[in-house]
Amino acid sequence: MPTTTPMPRIAYTVGEPAGIGPDIILQLAQESELLDIAVITDRRVLIARAERLGIALPSSLRVIDVPVADPSVCGAPSVVNVPGVINMLNVAIDGCLQGDFSAMVTGPLHKGIINDAGMAFSGHTEYLAERTGAPLPVMLLATSRLRVALITTHLPLKDVSAAITEQRIMQVCRIIDHDLRSKFGIAAPRQLICGLNPHAGEGGHLGMEEIEIIEPALARLRAEGLDVVGPLPADTLFTAKYLAKADIAVAMYHDQGLPVLKSQGFGEAANITLGLPIIRTSVDHGTAFDLAGSGQADTGSLMTAIAEARRMQHSRKLTENIQ
Repeated sequence: MPTTTPMPRIAYTVGEPAGIGPDIILQLAQESELLDIAVITDRRVLIARAERLGIALPSSLRVIDVPVADPSVCGAPSVVNVPGVINMLNVAIDGCLQGDFSAMVTGPLHKGIINDAGMAFSGHTEYLAERTGAPLPVMLLATSRLRVALITTHLPLKDVSAAITEQRIMQVCRIIDHDLRSKFGIAAPRQLICGLNPHAGEGGHLGMEEIEIIEPALARLRAEGLDVVGPLPADTLFTAKYLAKADIAVAMYHDQGLPVLKSQGFGEAANITLGLPIIRTSVDHGTAFDLAGSGQADTGSLMTAIAEARRMQHSRKLTENIQ
């Protein structure tokens, strides 16, 4: 009997075509057949980049053709390509919402060029949330050894304290608990919660946020049945003794948690958005224009992002079958 080729279940958007998004999928496709991946881009982008890299475009690579105005760009972005880049995202998001794909993996975008083209764009996460109707997306980065989620994301440090409220902490922790159960298959997730101040406020001597905001929020979450531990000093929480007994660390702000994670696995981490009705993972790096077309781009983060997407779609399927 003739064998049938499985339909691709994961959409990969290459992101900014002048960056390394096309390179890393082409390089990865040289190493293994990506039969469950549909690459969403202008096919001409892949052909042009493959020529620069001195490799052949694999015949097994599935491509959903979404045209851009200038497919030959490499190393320098062009505003003329922005409509096509956004359309790539829309094709993947709509495909996930309609059940054509079970997950999407995003390559790196360049927010500056999108804004230069006249579109207010703060990032993948916010765009995905708006497009899918998700009220509060939660940023999670993961390596094989550590998961870190954030209460606040891209804020100046002077604005962080005001953004941390009981309501926000509770919303984020509920989303984490729900998605670790439904998308990661963790039956009883344990969250370690950082304090905001050094030594978690030192009993109020180094700040009152722990006493007035974080502790009351965690007490209410425990009353709901969530396993949340803290607030803990960040320099204590991120030690092997504590991490060994938890499923995730929750940091109050960007540079409290992510430097720890990236020191352990930069280039091998995935950016995952929780709180969406779809599964979305991403590489943990930028467009790296200086590496585009050079053959020097590292595929490690893309491999991790794809592996996480595969793992999450499998866990969600198991959870749905049990329910």
